[in-house]
Amino acid sequence: MPFTNYTNLDFDQIKTSIKDYLRANSNFTDYDFEGSNFSILIDTLAYNTYINAFNSNLAVNEVFLDSATVRENVVSLARNIGYVPRSKKAATALVSFDIEVEQSNPNDPIQSVVLKPELVCTGQADNTSYIFSISEEITQTVDSNNIASFSNIEIYQGRYLKKSFIVDGSLDQRFIIQNPNVDTSTIRVYVKAPGSTGDGEKYHMVDNITTVDSNSKIYLIQEVKDEKYELMFGDGVFGKKLENGAEVVVHYIVTDGSEGNGVSEFAFAGTYEGKKASSNIAIEAQNTVIMQVTQPSRNGSDIESIDSVRYYAPRVYSAQHRTVTARDYESIIKTKIYPNAEIVNVIGGEDLDPPEYGIVTIAIKPKNGLLISGFDKQRILSELKQYSVTGINQKIIDIKVLYVELDSSVYYDTSKSATPLAIKSKIENSLTTFANSLYSSKRGGRFKYSKAINLIDESDTSITSNITRVIIRRNMNCLINQFTEYELCFGNRFHVNTEGKNIKSTGFLVNGESSFVYFTDIPNADKLTGTIAVVKPSVTPGVNPRIIVKSAGVVNYVTGEIMISNINITGTERPNNIIEIQAFPESNDIIGLKDLYLSLSTSKSKINMIKDVISSGENTTGVLFSTSEYYKSSYSNGSLIRN
Repeated sequence: MPFTNYTNLDFDQIKTSIKDYLRANSNFTDYDFEGSNFSILIDTLAYNTYINAFNSNLAVNEVFLDSATVRENVVSLARNIGYVPRSKKAATALVSFDIEVEQSNPNDPIQSVVLKPELVCTGQADNTSYIFSISEEITQTVDSNNIASFSNIEIYQGRYLKKSFIVDGSLDQRFIIQNPNVDTSTIRVYVKAPGSTGDGEKYHMVDNITTVDSNSKIYLIQEVKDEKYELMFGDGVFGKKLENGAEVVVHYIVTDGSEGNGVSEFAFAGTYEGKKASSNIAIEAQNTVIMQVTQPSRNGSDIESIDSVRYYAPRVYSAQHRTVTARDYESIIKTKIYPNAEIVNVIGGEDLDPPEYGIVTIAIKPKNGLLISGFDKQRILSELKQYSVTGINQKIIDIKVLYVELDSSVYYDTSKSATPLAIKSKIENSLTTFANSLYSSKRGGRFKYSKAINLIDESDTSITSNITRVIIRRNMNCLINQFTEYELCFGNRFHVNTEGKNIKSTGFLVNGESSFVYFTDIPNADKLTGTIAVVKPSVTPGVNPRIIVKSAGVVNYVTGEIMISNINITGTERPNNIIEIQAFPESNDIIGLKDLYLSLSTSKSKINMIKDVISSGENTTGVLFSTSEYYKSSYSNGSLIRN
């Protein structure tokens, strides 16, 4: 009998194995399987074996977190190590408005106005309407002018809902919110004892039980089938046990997630009542309620993806509710404190220059911009305290962006392409996709030159080659009409041309000059450092630029640092008080050092389409190729300013 290879999963291989087995039997040694009806039985056996093997493989894959593909299974495996995937996050906006009330009875005046926990207003964006709600009532006092001012209240995009459960201890009862798309951060739970009135006692959600006792009014949540959520209450040992017959009331908001971002126009549609010393009464505003928008809706996000659950579940488990390593900070900030973070870079104080021992520096990039607000910084630092190790302080800084630009001359065969514009469009699309891949490494991101130029070549079959130069850029945020020093760190060594023009900038204004001036560099003899000067180009061709400030700073070509001395900048060529400063790197592979966030700037990159006169057959001798129209240098241009 032949040895059977049980690792074969291919249909033809299984069929061959069955035939080999049968041929080992003397009754079928010379049997013609293909020419008999026996072949149908063999096909059936092989097909049945193939299906069983395939299903077994799928089933085994779903047992492990790394290989599971069904969301329900991934969530269940993550639950085993105490991880709850992030729910959809409602976009939030800050609005203010005044409600003027009429005092019909001066002896029993309306003392305050209560905004009810339901629909507050409607919003409009991109010809789509959205509703915004709150999940808890908000009370404001009526002032001497009979006005209740609601200032900077946070409203959530979505529909407010309420669900009640009656506790039945005789059943294996589960408290499942039947609506998908719930923002779990908006869940509010109240428990009313049998026969009691009012809202009942408020219960609080926790994500660990280390500080819970038998009287703690807490609940936990977990994701169940179809992206719904189940509430779990205490058992009398960990958390207070629910009383039989009690009523559990759950308030929550069902949201559209990221679709609700960017709403900036609101119309009031809320419900409110007046509160007197004796009772609460329904009231109407004396005037139309005008909404003032402090902050348009933002920070909405979709439910956590399967890939994200796979990545963060074991890391949050390894963190064990404390921040020690950089990975602990990243996991806890992104999953428990600030889910809107796209990038979290954590640097120990010992790696700073100069070192700051006992300090952890955190740079955070949100999903919908480059900077986080001061309010969010304070909130993140406050919530980090419960996870921090004693003696270690945290500091949140704005993330610094190092832009990578490409100046590419792309040669194409005219006999294989319709228009150079179509080729250019394909290249731009390829580079945009490539730009997103740079962020896969959150710290120490790397631009890989060989992959970029290969991607350009493969964008279209008509492309024969490309000559691509790399430029690195930092944006300098200027304080207008103030004497200030500036420091820009590129984190990459600069290429040095002894004639200068290694550092280029966009234009800016200084006192005494009515037209734009520019930064440039003058290398020292050692080619390791240089002097930064402020110059004004001459309008006459061939005339050297006029030096406005001979020594405006220094540049270290080795470390890639530029220090601008005390200078009063009165205006900039670029909007938002920005001066763009560029350099040419010594290596075409660029890294995002420490807190630098690497970004391939496709909008600032240049794609120049050039006919390949040799490949297209227009000039096979190559004579035309050496002319300036077709010949492009691989080195930096000699212009004084940044174009």
